[in-house]
Amino acid sequence: MQNIYDVAIIGAGAVGSAIARELSRYQLTSVLIEAKPDVGMGTTKANTAIWHTGYDAKPGTLEAKLLHRSYELMKDYIPEAGIPMEPLGGLLVAWTEEQQQTLPSLLERAHTNGVTDVRIISADEVYQLEPNLNAGAWGGLFVPGESIICPFTIPLAFATQAVLNDVTLKLDFPVQKITLEADGTTLVQSSHDSLRCRYVINAAGLYSDEIDRQFGHSNFTVTPRRGELIVYDKFSRSLINHVILPVPTPTTKGVLISPTVYGNILLGPTAEDLEDKTNTATSEAGMRVLLEKGHAILPDLISEEVTATYAGLRAATEHKDYQIRAHSDQRYICVGGIRSTGVSAAMGIAEYVSGLLTDAGLTLTPKAEFKTVKMPYIGNAGIRPHQNAELIAENPDYGQIVCHCERVSKGEILAAIHSPIPARTIDGLRRRTRVLQGRCQGFNCQAAIVDILANETGQSPRQILALEDKNGH
Repeated sequence: MQNIYDVAIIGAGAVGSAIARELSRYQLTSVLIEAKPDVGMGTTKANTAIWHTGYDAKPGTLEAKLLHRSYELMKDYIPEAGIPMEPLGGLLVAWTEEQQQTLPSLLERAHTNGVTDVRIISADEVYQLEPNLNAGAWGGLFVPGESIICPFTIPLAFATQAVLNDVTLKLDFPVQKITLEADGTTLVQSSHDSLRCRYVINAAGLYSDEIDRQFGHSNFTVTPRRGELIVYDKFSRSLINHVILPVPTPTTKGVLISPTVYGNILLGPTAEDLEDKTNTATSEAGMRVLLEKGHAILPDLISEEVTATYAGLRAATEHKDYQIRAHSDQRYICVGGIRSTGVSAAMGIAEYVSGLLTDAGLTLTPKAEFKTVKMPYIGNAGIRPHQNAELIAENPDYGQIVCHCERVSKGEILAAIHSPIPARTIDGLRRRTRVLQGRCQGFNCQAAIVDILANETGQSPRQILALEDKNGH
C-alpha cells in the first residue's frame, strides 16, 4: 500500500525548500517535490543575488510583513549555515529632480516597514561613497542593510537541512494531475510516479497558477517577467563599493549595478512580460538596454570584459502582493506570486505557512532534535578550500585545482557529488562549487569535470553532456 505523507510541498526553489526546512522541525512525514533534476533550478537560480531589507515594499502588504520577518530570521541563519553574504549596503541614486523628489516618500516607506536606518544623503555624499559614478546625481537614499548573497547556496541549504531532518526529496517529478480523494487525502501524479498526502503546499513558482487551478481556483495568473543580466569580469570589481539601486517603478525595481559574492559585477535586470514560461534566452534588445543604462550610471563599466549573460523569469501576477492563501476544506495552501523577493522572504514565508497549516488543522509537534547544516563556502570574502592548509593536509584533493578561473578544487567537486543532495549534472556542480562560472566558461576545465562526474556517478560523458544541453547550458 502506498505511504501517505502528512505534507507535500510542490516546488524546490528558495521558498519551497524553506517551507520544507521549517516543517522538518516537526514530527511529520513531509515530501518536497521538484519538476527539475535538482533544487533551485527555476526562478531562484537566476535572480539578482540581493538580500533585501524590504525597505521599498508597499506598506501593509503581506510581502512587506514577511520580508521584514525573514530579514530577522536570516540574520541568524546565514552564519549558521555558512551562506556567502557581504553586508555592503545599498545606494539608491536619484538622477533627475523628479527622482530626487521621491526620496522623502521612499524614506517614509522604509521607516513604516521597520527599516529605520535608511537615510537621505546629498550628491556630495553619493560621490564620496561611489566616486566612479557618472556625473549628474541629485542625491541618494542609503540603505545600510541591503546585502549581496549567494542565490545558489540558499535553496541548497534549506533543502539539505530538510533532508537531514527526514524530509523526502523527489526530483524529476513534474506534477501533471492532482486528485482530491474521497478519504480526504490528495493524489499527486507525474507521468511516471505518484504519491498521496494529507496536505499540499503549492510553491511551484512560475507554475503556481496552474497547480492552483487543479484545486479549482483562479485567483491569479502568472505572467513570466523576463529579467536579463550581464556578469562582468572580476577585474571590474573595484569600480563600486555598494549595491547601486535605481528609483523603483510600479513594474520593476529597475536596473541595478551590484557586486557579487563571487567577485564580479552584475548589471540588470530588464523587465519584459512574456507568455512562454520556459523562455530564458537573452536578447539583443535586452543586452542593448543594459549596456546603455550601465554606461549612463557607471561609465567605466563599458570598457570592462563580460564574463557571462543570463536571463531569469519572475513569477509576476496581476496583483501587487503575494498570493498566499489557505483553503482549509481542501487541506491546501497556495504560495504564489512571489515575484523577485523569494530568496529574501523565504524564511518569513515558511514560518507564515506553518501557521496556516496549524490553522487548517495540522498538529505541529516539535522534534526532540533539529539538525543544523553547514554548507561549503563558495564566496570570495571568506576562506576557500584551496586557501586552507589544514584542510589540504587532511585531504590533498582540496589542493588540486580543477577550475582555475574560480579556484575550485577536486575535493570540492567530489564533496558536491557525494553530498546529501548530490550533484548529478554539470549545472549542479556549477551551482555548488562555481566551476565553469569564470571567464573561460568551462573552455579549460569542462573535460576534466565531465570525467570526474562520469567516474563518480557511473554516467557516460555523452549522457552528462546531453543532460547539460537538455537543461539549456
